[in-house]
Amino acid sequence: MKTVLVFKTSVAQKKDVSTLRPLLDGLINTSGRWNFDLEDCDNILRVETWRIAPHTVVSALTGHGFRCEEL
Repeated sequence: MKTVLVFKTSVAQKKDVSTLRPLLDGLINTSGRWNFDLEDCDNILRVETWRIAPHTVVSALTGHGFRCEEL
């Protein structure tokens, strides 16, 4: 079953999303999708996936200098 993971992040600009695109595309691969809602006050990242654990996404973003917390 596909899971939807939701994260509060510090990703606030489109250029940040562009920077993270290769990283997230590599993590998610063809097994799902991801998107940021930069209009939301929490800069929400939604990830639809079959196989990614939440801590993997958190570690990837924090490793690139962004705050990321699962909601």
